[in-house]
Amino acid sequence: MDSLRSMKYLVRAIELGSLSAVAREQGTTQPTVSKMLDALERSLGVRLLERSTSGLAPTDQGMRFYERAKIVLEEFDNAVADARGLTEKPAGLLRINAPVAFGQFRLNAMVQQFLTLHPDIDIELILNDRFVDLVEEGVDIALRLGDFLPPNVVARRIATSERLLVAAPDYLKRRGNLRQPDDFDRHDYIRFAWAPAGDTIQLHGPGGMVEVKTRGRYRVNNAIAIRESLAMGAGIGLCPAWLVHDLLQSRQLVRVLPDWSAAPQELFMLIPSRRYFPLRGKLFMEFIESQLGQLPGFRTADKRTLP
Repeated sequence: MDSLRSMKYLVRAIELGSLSAVAREQGTTQPTVSKMLDALERSLGVRLLERSTSGLAPTDQGMRFYERAKIVLEEFDNAVADARGLTEKPAGLLRINAPVAFGQFRLNAMVQQFLTLHPDIDIELILNDRFVDLVEEGVDIALRLGDFLPPNVVARRIATSERLLVAAPDYLKRRGNLRQPDDFDRHDYIRFAWAPAGDTIQLHGPGGMVEVKTRGRYRVNNAIAIRESLAMGAGIGLCPAWLVHDLLQSRQLVRVLPDWSAAPQELFMLIPSRRYFPLRGKLFMEFIESQLGQLPGFRTADKRTLP
């Protein structure tokens, strides 16, 4: 049991980045955690953690051991649950990562519903707009928007959202409406700062596909800020329907060139690998997939799993 406890301490030390955090979580002391990890390193004959004043970092050997140890611990928990007849009562921690705007406007409410359904499961929801290394940062499930996906993950396409041109009525009253895509050269376009295509957007409509060169004085790397700027009347934007559905319903935003739209935004669910995956994770994935198709601005996607 000491070996399992040592493995658990190591796994949580890498995920939490602090021995004191592990001690608080496990109800013990920092010297006890440190002593157990030192003994584990001696028994293996390798250094697993680099300790510094700024925190902990796994060595290459430590990262490899972490990946295997996490699987061993999950298998052990499953075996204990099976022996106790608790296989139908999933428990434990899930670390979920998602973009900020999607997490705030859509995922947070679904997580609360899931927690109500499964009182023995804990969730740590990490919201940011950067691509995270699922293994390195101890993430069990990530949700990502767009078709650029990190390597070495299993990705499932679970939903799509139509991308629409929108603006505030006050902005269009000041600057005039658009009648065709060529009218963009007279308007301010607000876009995501790191858009791969820069100022060029592709639109699909009655005339087929056209590439439009936009111009604008404001670029921002956050979808919530884009949403707020558009509602304030700062310009025209190309947004997924899920992000602006409520503003369209309340007429704070209206569609521009309603016969034209861009390729739909895709939503993917990512897990680190095809190896053993805990029941709590499978239940969360199934729950999110079942809920997304019912949310405004989303359409359930054809099932497609990427290698």
